[in-house]
Amino acid sequence: MFRALVVEKAEDGSTHAGVQSLSEDRLQPGDVTVAVEYSTLNYKDGLCLGSGRGLVRAWPHVPGIDFAGTVTASDDPRYAPGDRVILTGWRVGETHWGGYAERARVRADWLVPLPAGLTTRTAMAVGTAGFTAMLAIQALESHGLVPGQGPVLVTGAAGGVGSIAVALLARAGYEVAAVTGRPEQEGYLRGLGAARIVPRAEVAETIPKPLETETWAGCVDAVGGAMLGRVLGQLRHGASSAAVGNAGGVEVPVNIIPFLLRGVNLLGIDSVTKPYADRVRAWDRIARDLAPDLLESMIVPARLEDLPDLGRAILKGAVRGRVVVDPAA
Repeated sequence: MFRALVVEKAEDGSTHAGVQSLSEDRLQPGDVTVAVEYSTLNYKDGLCLGSGRGLVRAWPHVPGIDFAGTVTASDDPRYAPGDRVILTGWRVGETHWGGYAERARVRADWLVPLPAGLTTRTAMAVGTAGFTAMLAIQALESHGLVPGQGPVLVTGAAGGVGSIAVALLARAGYEVAAVTGRPEQEGYLRGLGAARIVPRAEVAETIPKPLETETWAGCVDAVGGAMLGRVLGQLRHGASSAAVGNAGGVEVPVNIIPFLLRGVNLLGIDSVTKPYADRVRAWDRIARDLAPDLLESMIVPARLEDLPDLGRAILKGAVRGRVVVDPAA
């Protein structure tokens, strides 16, 4: 038997999440069984803990879009009992049972080995959010971003993606400008390496001018909506913004002028179906560039029982840093 946070849907369409004890024969199909040691909380998890918003198609359901743990059984030669592994993406926690449980059964293709330098706990302090942040930074660098070109903006900086993006960029030598609507988070963000704090109000509203002063050498945008549209008009010539989230809405008021007159780039970041080699490359750099003590400073520990409330909080933008879930706690 193992503990799991199970979301059930009633006939009236309402959902309820609660901890249950399940037998391993309830696990979904896969060729590798993992003892989940840690999971984490992402914006998408907040959706899956509630109505599912179209992400979840069948109930009962176990959310948790990422996890790290130890292989207990494998029908695939790439993994053996005792191997430490990470899973992010592949719609696990959405269409396939996820990491909010002490056990998970998944396809071997969805896993990557835990890189040296990370524990399963620190890997989930990074989680999908941090993995996505690294993919965004790598995309910006592949489009010419290097340290010394000017400030790099991070929107939603106190959230999961933003926190890791600030820390990674600062460690790589970039001047980081962190956007937040929570002034009380300034000390936290400066501790991660932010050189400048930008109040959300300065970039949150749409304005009629298609171009503003060239300010940002690049941007990791976790917000979307009007803020992303505003930032595109502030990018320097040839600069790029990597779009990784839509907490501020899916409708972006984009003017074509920044693309035509400044040659800016809007880079979409998909972390769900990223190929294996790209995943390993990103995780290896994360392990190299993120100091364990810095990761520890971001961690908010949680139990399975805490997740329904935390899921509602993350949808309101009220969660700071990285929630790390111990399903056995």
